[in-house]
Amino acid sequence: MPEHADRFLEAHPFDRGLWLVVAFAAGIVAWVSLPALADWIALLLASLAIALFALILLDESRFPYVRLALFGCAAMLAAGMATIWAKSELVGQPGIARPAVMTLQGKVLERREEPAKARVRLLLLARIPEFPDPVRVRVNLPIAKDLPTITEGAEIRLRARLMPPAAPMLPGAYDFARTAWFNGLAATGSALGDPTVIRTSDQGATLRAVQRSLADHVRSQLGGSPGSIAAALASGDRGAIAPADDDAMRDAGLTHLLSISGLHVSALVGAVYFLVARLLAAIPWIALRIRVPIAAALMGALAGIAYTLLTGAEVPTIRSCIGALLVLVALALGRDPLSLRMVAVGALVVMLFWPEAVLGPSFQMSFSAVIAIIAFHSAAPVKGFLTAEHHGPLVRMARNLILLLVTGVVIELALMPIGLFHFHRAGVYGALASVIAIPLTTFVTMPLIGLALLLDSAGFGAPAWWLAGKSLELLLALAHFVAARPGAVTMLPAIAPWTFALFIA
Repeated sequence: MPEHADRFLEAHPFDRGLWLVVAFAAGIVAWVSLPALADWIALLLASLAIALFALILLDESRFPYVRLALFGCAAMLAAGMATIWAKSELVGQPGIARPAVMTLQGKVLERREEPAKARVRLLLLARIPEFPDPVRVRVNLPIAKDLPTITEGAEIRLRARLMPPAAPMLPGAYDFARTAWFNGLAATGSALGDPTVIRTSDQGATLRAVQRSLADHVRSQLGGSPGSIAAALASGDRGAIAPADDDAMRDAGLTHLLSISGLHVSALVGAVYFLVARLLAAIPWIALRIRVPIAAALMGALAGIAYTLLTGAEVPTIRSCIGALLVLVALALGRDPLSLRMVAVGALVVMLFWPEAVLGPSFQMSFSAVIAIIAFHSAAPVKGFLTAEHHGPLVRMARNLILLLVTGVVIELALMPIGLFHFHRAGVYGALASVIAIPLTTFVTMPLIGLALLLDSAGFGAPAWWLAGKSLELLLALAHFVAARPGAVTMLPAIAPWTFALFIA
């Protein structure tokens, strides 16, 4: 048996590293799943024992690959556990013991406007009697009681009803308490009275203020639902999207278009890389003196980082930016940018800084979609379909459309169990809607918004805004049409964790 395993590992040299990342993720999941401190210590000791067993007792000359595999997987399992355990000890924040009404006085760390819900969401650093040091508290302030001086850095006082971070309502449901623990959030609540500004902010221009200004500018150029979605694409501010439109996008399987993630970051980075590379290559004096791919990759990286910061630098956006930067590095070095090894490196980087993200649907859906795309397009039948002889542009276009549709179906099949586990619902027609929505957003809407913002600096952005609005009206019409179809949404009761683990395996 060990001989067969060693020969198998020797025959698959490029797959061995992928399982080290899987073992790291398994360590994170094990730490969350095991209930007690003694269980964590026992698993850590068992992992270290297996690693030592592999190094000491296995003959390196007979089983070199099995020896390395056992040592590497056991060590990465222990490293995953240690990473999330260390972060929990460093940043974990217990919630308040019970609901309470109290007066809070503290500094505004973050302000998020949500006009669609008629509120402003404030993140405060305030003192609470239960804790010796100031803690983070999230408070919803009715928009009618909002003051223009309540900005990041201001010190305010208000009376609020606070609640402990909510535990899952059902087994397997969203665990906000765990998210709040790793975000350092002690309580959430709603303001009961008018806030008082004790001291205005002395901070200069902040990224959050720039983000709000950009969102306000976009909504001033485009009214209604198209303007709200355009603001979300340009700045990451989703607070003004009407609930009916948000529900339609979700039921149509298109809600991922509203959240700044891999699609948006990769579209921007890819466009900048392509344009810069073409421009530099067209100038012989420059093309002969610098490496065009490296220069284009550098400009694409700067654009991706700037877009990530401008849209709020949320964890999903940062994760997408990291993936895009790795792709740019591969392009600059002349390596294959779309490989499972590249996905594994990106996942490991994310897990090192945000190990708790492994348990969330965003991480799981993002990497599952990328893995499904790479695995599907690496299959021999698909490669043969792409390289087969064609007879003109119409056949080539038909082939690309078929491949786009089938890719959408593959992604939908990969993501549906994840959506059902976390949300107990999934859009059935998402693959069909995405065939139109993704190219429309990537190649029409986002370039038009960028062009309109560029032309606004000279006062000529109105035509581009009109075209962008029409494209967004088409996107919304598609979402409402698909969401209204019979059977558009599949609803299921809670799925047992072991069933979900079986699917992942």
